[in-house]
Amino acid sequence: MRPDWFWPGLGFFAQGLFAARFLVQWLKSERAGMSVIPISFWYFSIFGSMLLLVYAIHKQDPVFIVGQLAGSVIYVRNLFLLRRRGAEAAAG
Repeated sequence: MRPDWFWPGLGFFAQGLFAARFLVQWLKSERAGMSVIPISFWYFSIFGSMLLLVYAIHKQDPVFIVGQLAGSVIYVRNLFLLRRRGAEAAAG
């Protein structure tokens, strides 16, 4: 049996992780002097979204589940495209 704080704690941790991606993007953009999205943004997005999905499933919230599931698929796809572009650049 999990302690009473486990699920709310996971939800808050996941939300913090998910929100940290904006901090990473902002710092990277400030350094570059233009809007950029570093690869770490997508990793924070994926892990935060997937943890929020676990929390949504636990809460049995279908709206939250669909939203986080769709986001997770999009973030994984973006990472795949970034990695493929990097592999193509290295090969060509």
